[in-house]
This record gives sequence, C-alpha cells and structure tokens, in this order.
Amino acid sequence: MKSKLFLFQLLLILPVSLIQAQEKSSTGNWPDRSVLPIEAYQKVGKVEPNIKDSDPIEWPKEISAPEGAPNVLLILIDDVGFGATSTFGGPVPTPNFDALAKNGLKYNRFHTTAVCSPSRAALITGRNHHTAATGIIMEFSTPYPGYNSLVPKSVATIGKILTDNGYGTSWFGKNHNVPDWQSTPAGPFYLWPTGLGFEYFYGFLGADAHQFRPSLIEGTKPIDPYLVDGKVDPDYILDKDLANHAIKWIQTQKAVSPKKPFFSYYTPGTAHAPHQAPKDWIAKFKGKFDQGFDKQRIATYENQKKLGIIPPDAKLAPTPDDYQRWDKLSPGMKKVVAREMEVYAAQLAYCDDQIGRIIQSIKDLGELDNTLIIYIMGDNGASAEDPTGHGLTSEIGIMVNGEKDTEEFMLKNLDEFGGPWTQEHYSQSWAHAMNTPYQWDKKIASHLGGTRTGMVISWPKRIKQTGQIRSQYAHITDIVPTILEAANIPAPTSVDGFKQLPMAGKSLVYSFDNASAPETHTTQYYEIIANRGIYKDGWLANTTPRNLPWQGHPIPSEDPIKDYKWELYDLKKDFSQVDNLAAKNPEKLKELQKAFLEEGRKFNVFPLDDRYIDRVNPENRPNLNKGRTIYVYHEGNSRITEGMAPNMKNTSFSITADIEVKAGDEGMIITQGGYFAGLALMLQKGKPTFAYAFSHYPQSKWSIQSPAALTAGKHNVTVNFDYAGGGAGKAAKVTLLVDGKQVATGDIPKTVPSRFSADETLDVGEDFGTPVNRSYDVPFTFQGEIEKVTVNLKP
Repeated sequence: MKSKLFLFQLLLILPVSLIQAQEKSSTGNWPDRSVLPIEAYQKVGKVEPNIKDSDPIEWPKEISAPEGAPNVLLILIDDVGFGATSTFGGPVPTPNFDALAKNGLKYNRFHTTAVCSPSRAALITGRNHHTAATGIIMEFSTPYPGYNSLVPKSVATIGKILTDNGYGTSWFGKNHNVPDWQSTPAGPFYLWPTGLGFEYFYGFLGADAHQFRPSLIEGTKPIDPYLVDGKVDPDYILDKDLANHAIKWIQTQKAVSPKKPFFSYYTPGTAHAPHQAPKDWIAKFKGKFDQGFDKQRIATYENQKKLGIIPPDAKLAPTPDDYQRWDKLSPGMKKVVAREMEVYAAQLAYCDDQIGRIIQSIKDLGELDNTLIIYIMGDNGASAEDPTGHGLTSEIGIMVNGEKDTEEFMLKNLDEFGGPWTQEHYSQSWAHAMNTPYQWDKKIASHLGGTRTGMVISWPKRIKQTGQIRSQYAHITDIVPTILEAANIPAPTSVDGFKQLPMAGKSLVYSFDNASAPETHTTQYYEIIANRGIYKDGWLANTTPRNLPWQGHPIPSEDPIKDYKWELYDLKKDFSQVDNLAAKNPEKLKELQKAFLEEGRKFNVFPLDDRYIDRVNPENRPNLNKGRTIYVYHEGNSRITEGMAPNMKNTSFSITADIEVKAGDEGMIITQGGYFAGLALMLQKGKPTFAYAFSHYPQSKWSIQSPAALTAGKHNVTVNFDYAGGGAGKAAKVTLLVDGKQVATGDIPKTVPSRFSADETLDVGEDFGTPVNRSYDVPFTFQGEIEKVTVNLKP
C-alpha cells in the first residue's frame, strides 16, 4: 500500500507536460514547429522509489532555434519616401544604408500599405493589414473586422513565432499598434509588444514622439529617460537612446547565450513629425536645399537613372497641380521651407548614423556574417500632411486644431526649428520631392508615391551577389515569410491553441541568388481611406484620389465604390506609373476591378470609408468613459492617454483639488497635453494658477493666477471652466476659487477644438514631456500632498 502511495506521489511530482512530451518524442515528432508553443521533452529512464535504484534521467530538452538560424535585425524607418536617401538617389546622406546595399541587395519595387499602423501590422504578421484588423491607424479604428484594431489570435506575430522557436526577441522604438483605448498604464496589455510575443520592449505606443522629451515604455512601465535627478537632460535625444538600448540588449543576449540567435525589431520614430535633430547635425545641411523642392525633384530623378535605381526609360511622374511651387513662395518663406528640409535631412541622417552604431556592435561581436539585416526606409511614402504649402511649426496645432502659422513667426523662430520648442513638419512639396520619381504621397495607397519605399537586405553568410538591385515585386507582408525561410522555421498552423490564418506574403529568399527569377508575389491589393488599387501580374489598376494627402477632414463620398475614377498602368513598361491606359484597355481594367472586389471580400477590406480625422470620434470605439461625467484621480495617476482621459474640449467643466501644503509649496496638481496644446492647474510660488495653451504661439497661451499664496494647511482649489458654446474651439471664462472663495478670473478667447496632443498625457502631481508654458519645467512634482482631484464635465 505504501509503495503504491509513493508511486502516486512520484507521478504528482513529475510534470504531466514532460510525460506527454516524452510520449511525443518517442514518435520522433519533437519538435513540431508548426504548433506553438513547443513544450520541453524529457527522456525518462528507470524511476524507482529509491534513488539508488533509479537510472539517471536526461535533463529536459527545451526548444532552440534550428541549427545555423541567423540573427535578425529588422529596421523600419518612418515617413521616408523612395527618393529621399543617397542609397536610392536622393539628397539625404545615409552611409550605413549605403554600406548595407553594397554588401547586400537593393529592392527597387518594395511596397507598403501607404500609412503607418497598417504597414506595421502587415510587417510583423505577414498578413494583409485588414486581416490583422488594422485597416487604418489605431486612433481612427471602427467596429468592422478589418478596422477594429484588435489583432486576432489567429494572426500571430513574428515576435511570438520566433520566441516560441528559441530566439531572443526585442522591439525598440515606435509601436502604434495598440488599440487607442488600451494604451494607458491600466492596460490590458495583451496587444502591447510583450503581449504579442516580444520578450523585451523599449519605445513608445503612439504615432510620434518628441525626440528630446519622449513618453516611453519599458515593457509595460512608463519611463522618462530624459530626466536625470529630477531635471531635463539637455543632451538627451531619442534616436541615440534607442540605439544604446538595442546595443546593450544584443550584447547581453550574446554574452549570456552566444549560440542563441536574436531577433531585434528596430523602428525609431524618425522621420515622422516632429522633425527634430541635434543642432550640430542640422548645421551640416545649411544652404544645401536653397534650390528648392522642384529642382531637387529633377536632380534626384537624374541621379536615380545614373545609379540604375530606376530604368533608363522611366519617366518622372508629373507633380499634381495642387502642390505648392517653389517660385510661388515669398523670399522669406523660401528661407523657412529650406530650413525645414535641412532639419528633416539632419534627423534622417542622424538616425542612420545611430543604426550604424548598432550594426558595428554586431560586427564587434563577430555576429555580422550570420545576421540577416532587413532595412526598410519608410513605412509609407513621405508625408505631405501640410495644408499650407510652406510647412508647419506644430502638426497638432496647425493641422489638427487650426492655429495659423505666420511668416513673421516662422522667420523669427527659424533657429528653433528642429529643437524642443517646435514640432516642425516640412512642406508638402518637400514630401513630394522625397517620393521621386512617383506621384502622390503617404495615405494615397492608389499610387506608388504612397506605397513604394526603398529596402535593403544584407546577409553576408548567404547573399553572395552583393551590390545588386532586385526588381521583383515585393510587399511588406513578404518580410515575415522571408525571415522564417531564412531561419528554417515553418509558418505555424496553431499558436496557443488558435488555428492560424495563412501568410499573405511570399518569401524573398528566392531572389537572393537570381536577379531574373520570376516574382512569386503576383497579386496584391491596396486600400487606405478608400484610396485603392490592385497589382496583378505586372499590371496596376487604381483609383484617382478624391481628397488631398493634407486634408484631415475631407468631404466623405456618398458611395466610395462608385464615386472614384479608375486608372490603369502596365508597370512592366511603365516603372513610374505615368501612362494611364484605362481608356485604351477597358477590358483589362474591368478584369482588375473585379479582382479587387474579390480580394476585398477575402481580406476584410469592406466597407470602404474615406473619412479621416472625423473617425477619431470616441463613439466609434469602446469607450470606458461613456456616460461618465465625474473623474476622481489621486497623486501619481499619470500617463492617461487622451482617448481615456476626461474630454475637456468644447464643454464646460470644473477641476477640484483637495490638497495639503506648507507655505511656499509649488508644483503640478493636474495637467493634460503640453506646450503645443494643453492645460494645467498648479501652484507657482504657492499661488494657485491655471494655465491654458491653444498652441505654441505666445499669444495663444493664457494664465489665471491667484494674487496670494496659500497658507500652510489643507485647502480646496477649484477651477470653473465655463465654455461659451456655439461650436467647437470657442471661448471660455475661467474662475479660480480657493476654499470656495473666488480669487481670480480670466478669459480664454479660443480653446482647443480637436486634440491636446498625440503623445502627451493627463498627469496628476507631476508633469511629463513639455510644460504648458515656459514659466516652469517638467517634472514640476507637487511638493505638498494631493488627497484627490475631481474633474466634473458639464455638457
């Protein structure tokens, strides 16, 4: 009886999963890489009640990557057009991109989805972006399957696949793939990078980041690396910080597990707005763009032909009439616009320099030979999101909230361009020049200017025909299949018990050794904001844009299926998408239109929707705040993103703070947004103060302050914000009360109508990023105690 009991206890000790794995191993099926995760297995010898009578037991064998599997460095740069870099004939020197091309392959027919979140979803899953529920950027998601931003369990990421196959995995930089309502420190975290299978994440979740004061996440924890001993580090810059962390992570991987391959997804926010760079790098480009964007476009086109980036017979696509022309700018604005391009070039060149440090660190470890580096220069074409024609000093202020840039202000602050107090974005026509030789830009998925970007692949151990160009059709969905084939890992059929949808992309490994190999990715649809097209066997049928790239609030079509005209191109003969053959070959056009409808139904593309910023309405998405008018916060409740914060725009509200202070205490009580649009209730030298910023313009900032400082003890400080009504962005009257008594009033003639920030948050007891005005600086931690802060919305 005792022996039976002992055997039963032994069975309890021995993990059931290992017993099952042992049974599987006896069939010779371990590891089955098609079903993830893969359990360890153990070959169990003789097990007796007494250890002296037992045979040795082989240690459980954990999954490892296939023998010879390469390290992988996947690099994705933001908002860079085909014709921007020196590697692809452009004016921005990118020597590390050049060096990889010399020791690898350039792909001159590589395509994205034409906008950020969708390209990134397709890149890390190998599926079409609508299959990954990312038909538009996260903030504009709608409830339909292709657009709801909830990446399905049937669509595992490359991070998950490689982690479960024995790789060390990491993600550095931009995410922009977390649903808007899940991006606060409260989670949930299952769609954050670590929830998607990446073991380490260091970066940011939103569309963009301030280079000097970014809001970053490590794992799932908010961090502020630009703060040192409670003060802003004047030498901090994000691109360098990201490279430092990537280098440290890679070095740690190889120091601890030298035989274990690493996968690092490196995706800085450069060169998305805000365009910001070190001053000494900006100085390197002084005067280099004084010729203007029109001449630069021609110069790039000629250089591309000279370098063989484009065929000798490729035409330069005409510039649409809607774009700004250089000779129409005033002399002052020419100085402004040239400076904008100097900043953009500096940011992109500096980013490439930091990537060079990462590559050098891999070389120093002796790992470069067996490292597959995929360097994608642009998640879409260059961004022409500038409605003015002369660029912006703040994307959120000008494009979203309606501030007006003036020539006087821009010239006066020219030296500030690229620094922390502007969020500059260059002219729409610089973007168009960066997309040479193509037409249109980011967001325009129907045209190559929006979708085609430069890519280089390097793998010294495997690629021997180096320095060559590959012209087979390639799409961003092809990257995951390429990595899997290189690592000798199959696409899984099941992950965590969920049957997987097949990959849409095709591996590019076939092209490594053969410049003339027939392309394998022969059909691909495109759709963003109802701009759409379909590539099939060398032909491209696409719609004519109804709305311009810089229109944030376009007039939506009543019927996006019928209201768009179509064009037709034979890309085998017409590299630049110039000669429209729709009238000459209507049957081919009909064939491709039918093919688009078939692909659209297959991949969740429908319904088509050509609204843009208008989709930001929180009613479009799960809204935890629906019906809520009272919000209670406590000290340390911070990093609450705008979608989940109380909506203090276009409405009356009150903020009531119960605090305890010593005489002279100061600091932030509650704030939302920052320098480019925001509000703050704080104590300055003990005086209750309410600050409001419509924009970064000095005349668009207001401050209402109590004439007297608070005495020591407990106090109730209240702000009543009485909105005038009559539409969005109207005036408001502010009343400041201390312990129920009015102490100050003030008028705010215009208020933020649409959004405080794309990257800054609501914070209690501290401030992060930029201050609402420059009378204080972050973190401005509250020196007293905050019992609670109550926000009461009064529609």
